[in-house]
Amino acid sequence: MKKNLMPYIVCFSAALFLAYELMQLHMMNAIAPLLMQDLQLSAMGFGYISATYLLADVLFLLPAGMILDRFDVRRVILSALFVCILGTVGFASSHHLLVAAFCHFLSGIGNAFCFLSCMILVTRWFEEKMRGRIMGLIITIGMLGAFIAQSPFSLLAEALGWRNALYLDALIGLLLFALLFITIKENCTSKKVHQTIPLFEALKASIKNPVTLRVGLYTSLLNLPLMVLSAVFASLFLTQIHHFSLSQSAFIASMIAIGTIFGSPIYGSLSDYFGMRRLWMIFGAILSSAIMTLIIFSPSNPLYIGVLFFLLGLFTSSQVLGYPTITEHSPKNLEGTSMGIAAVIIMGLPMLIQPLVGTIMDLLWRGKITDLQSRIYPFESFLAAFLLLPIFFLVAAYLVIAPFEKEDSATNTQVLS
Repeated sequence: MKKNLMPYIVCFSAALFLAYELMQLHMMNAIAPLLMQDLQLSAMGFGYISATYLLADVLFLLPAGMILDRFDVRRVILSALFVCILGTVGFASSHHLLVAAFCHFLSGIGNAFCFLSCMILVTRWFEEKMRGRIMGLIITIGMLGAFIAQSPFSLLAEALGWRNALYLDALIGLLLFALLFITIKENCTSKKVHQTIPLFEALKASIKNPVTLRVGLYTSLLNLPLMVLSAVFASLFLTQIHHFSLSQSAFIASMIAIGTIFGSPIYGSLSDYFGMRRLWMIFGAILSSAIMTLIIFSPSNPLYIGVLFFLLGLFTSSQVLGYPTITEHSPKNLEGTSMGIAAVIIMGLPMLIQPLVGTIMDLLWRGKITDLQSRIYPFESFLAAFLLLPIFFLVAAYLVIAPFEKEDSATNTQVLS
């Protein structure tokens, strides 16, 4: 029984690392007004701090994939988590934009390794026919971290101050480190024994794979609500345009994560059961575009907006299908490298979009400020910035309309024409 449970213990323990990293990303939305007030930041400045987390991802994701193809996953996970904890402590102690940005960058280094590590562990511990649902469940666990980083963390930050809340966050990281030290193990029976491909040959082979690039971009575009709304700008939109409280806004923003929690295993199970992934990916992208448009023009009704945020997370969670699709279309000795290249795209685009959204908002700012010198943005600022998202979702659907060489099914038997 213990042997049968070991794959689940290993992979779901690693998923807790993903949950912790998503806390570091999404807590920025929960503490946005407090942090901007404390450090006297504009939306653009705040966007740049948030983007440093994604910059670290972009810089380290490709090396992370190659490292995971060559070294023990357990050591990689523990090292990455330790760096993330250091970044969290430093961010809590910072009093300057550059220091805060650098420390948030350190936390992002950890994030570069967490999800790829989970994907590699899944491919080594589970058969292909189960990977869609297992990856969906891993993302569900990860999204719990994104949920905790919203309303619960905002309440904690209001009660203790955002700095003390981050110190407590770092303590949780240390406890997680102890847990992963005990539970993470390699699967010796399926560990790769083939010859490692030289570095540049591995890069060339992975980049030439069109599925890696197309599906990586699709996943990145469908991930934008989590990266741009839930992680950064949703609370500003909800507090300034709809005049909700900070805790109420953080709770509504967390509905994206809740929707993803439900949607990820649903999409994974459906794609495994019906033996196809591409159709569900198109379905999710098109409906996401419609829901995002409704959010932009929604009336100030918290229940209505909360439902829309939930549906946005539910439909955009079709991005979970991108990960098994990429690994299934990659050579067995290049799974980590292929995922690393795709992950650079997945995290690199949000890194550019976050400050772009802030810049657009600042360009349309009318000079209005609060008594505490924080900027107040008009609806037109959010409208111009947020309209990018429904357009991007339609682009994502277009990327996967053209068929792959074979359908990404658990059995890989259905060929699309």
